[in-house]
Amino acid sequence: MSKTLARAAAVADRHVTGLSQQVLAELVAEVGPRWQARQEARLVDRPRQRAVGAGASYRLVFIDRLLATLVHLRHGVTHDVLACWFGVSRSTITRAIGEVRPLLAERGCTVEGGIRLRTLADVVAYLGATGQRGLLDATEVRVRRPAAHKAGRARFVSGKARANTIKSLVITDADGRLLFCGQTRPGSIHDLTQVRQAGLVELLALTPGVTLLADAGYQGLSTQTAGAVITPRPARRKNQIPVFPAVAAAHEAERRAHASKRIRVEHGISHLKNWRALSRHLGRREHLDTILRAVAGLVSSQERAPRPDQLSRPPRALPAGTAA
Repeated sequence: MSKTLARAAAVADRHVTGLSQQVLAELVAEVGPRWQARQEARLVDRPRQRAVGAGASYRLVFIDRLLATLVHLRHGVTHDVLACWFGVSRSTITRAIGEVRPLLAERGCTVEGGIRLRTLADVVAYLGATGQRGLLDATEVRVRRPAAHKAGRARFVSGKARANTIKSLVITDADGRLLFCGQTRPGSIHDLTQVRQAGLVELLALTPGVTLLADAGYQGLSTQTAGAVITPRPARRKNQIPVFPAVAAAHEAERRAHASKRIRVEHGISHLKNWRALSRHLGRREHLDTILRAVAGLVSSQERAPRPDQLSRPPRALPAGTAA
């Protein structure tokens, strides 16, 4: 398949890249100049033996490099398959993905007004300024186990997943749209420890008025953040003193109300896991943080983009007898 046909197939069908044509056009306009600037800076930075512009031209233009990276992240396609698809060598695809993926990770998550949230401090400041309620959780991605007889081999073993994982912090808005994904830690770390090491407690203390809903794994964080993080009441144990049925029913109703408000963060995490690169990471563990931030930025851009039916929808007619 020629590169022109491969490019047309990737752009025409949203299932190939997971992004609409409008989002792809925005990515080309935004990331393309930055990639070109970095390439020129890399060439100028080293001592040259030939004039600028000499030598062979790129066999893979930027849009093909971007599409190859998106297909790799979306479907987990190997570099060998992408090399056959675009008619280049495997090393060219590997180099292209290594160049484009960090640029996608630097974009951050998109919110209203085209504002980009790149750090945890940006997310807390945004929630404090808009008065929105955030949803806090963590997700784990399976990774390869470190080699035998290596130091820290047990650091990635997650007691919850019973596998070698890397844990990432996720924050969404009340509708489940992504605001942040990052602060990766080995899977053996507790959710509370991850939040404390990320500095979220200090950020919430500096930004009043922020409210985050979290699950039972973050119990105890509400006291440290002066109620900024709201967790459900602990479930009653079997060996506890019995209470009146009305009290027990109110207790359970409160837990269910909290779960119904917090469940949207699971929807945001599921949108991340739809990208095959995050269902199970088979590459180097040090690349996973960049992949998580890149996919989170792409998912947030697609979530904020207008749907095709909204773009072509005709204006609604006013009811009869209503003044314009």
